[in-house]
Amino acid sequence: MAGVTYKNVWKKFGDVVALEDLTLNIEDKEFLVLVGPSGCGKTTALRCLAGLEEVTSGEVLIGDTVVNDVAPKDRDIAMVFQSYALYPHMTVYDNMAFGLKLRKVKKDEIKRRVEEAAQILGIEHLLKRKPRELSGGQRQRVAVGRAIVREPKVFLFDEPLSNLDAKLRVQTRAEISKLHQRLQTTFIYVTHDQTEAMTMATRIAVMNKGLLQQLDTPQNLYDRPANLFVAGFIGSPAMNFFPAHLRKDGNSLYVDSGDFAVKIPEERNNVYMPFAGKEIIFGIRPEDIHNPDFAPPGIHAAPVESKVDVTELMGYEILLYLVSGKNNYVARVDPRTRFKVGDQVQIVFNMDNFHIFDPSGDPENPVAIR
Repeated sequence: MAGVTYKNVWKKFGDVVALEDLTLNIEDKEFLVLVGPSGCGKTTALRCLAGLEEVTSGEVLIGDTVVNDVAPKDRDIAMVFQSYALYPHMTVYDNMAFGLKLRKVKKDEIKRRVEEAAQILGIEHLLKRKPRELSGGQRQRVAVGRAIVREPKVFLFDEPLSNLDAKLRVQTRAEISKLHQRLQTTFIYVTHDQTEAMTMATRIAVMNKGLLQQLDTPQNLYDRPANLFVAGFIGSPAMNFFPAHLRKDGNSLYVDSGDFAVKIPEERNNVYMPFAGKEIIFGIRPEDIHNPDFAPPGIHAAPVESKVDVTELMGYEILLYLVSGKNNYVARVDPRTRFKVGDQVQIVFNMDNFHIFDPSGDPENPVAIR
């Protein structure tokens, strides 16, 4: 078992910077998820660890060993790809055993490892089948089994669920989480799906344009995003953002968007008072916007007049797409709500849960004010 460390890792493809000074420490037995949009560098980081790409500068360590110049086969890692990459002419057993045969592992040991991995994954009855006789989910389990039999120090997963349908993805991500608990090995998992990241990870590394944006637990990323990018990426539907300024009125502070103004609870004034009179970005999640008839008791509720543009009935909730002046935003409201398209309604913002970002430093990715 081993942790993984990236020390000031840069990776360039010609003039294109794929990783920019990545420094990241992944603990032994941790389930770390690298998440971000396409082209953010997450797969490149994984491939640099696997030895499939050479780093331009910096160091990659597995345990205490720098592996920059170690051949991929000697790094004691196992990788599960988005494509199952199974040999079509081989049985499931032979696909899982193939890597061990190349390493001259004894037949009895191969049999033990394959049967044990098959039992863990619930595919014992499939060992004599060929890949064409398997469903997508079964093929994915075979690919995972092929990694398990290696008994590596680190498991690498590169978007392994992308080819599965929605129901099977939910089922398989639960299986991978249970597998991590059972094997007690370091898992590093790449995905663009923030739902996968939130439900599976011990910690999440959010990346964008080759830069690590924030490394934290799923709950902390949701509650305390470091900047506008993380705030907008984590959460579904995404956080609503409103250009506004902080207006001081006596001892009170208001977020004033020009179309609506909401009061900041007084106990948080000391945090935001230094920004009074300045332009800010106001953020609030759809789940913190309520129909006033069903708002949680005891919250600091700030009313906002809006027009209903679109409704999406989900059964257990309703998503309202609302317009307030020039601002469009989304609310996740109680399913008993009876608002209709075109209605002028009063919505309330839960001002116990909001975020303010300062665009003065980096207008493209303002940092959160804490």
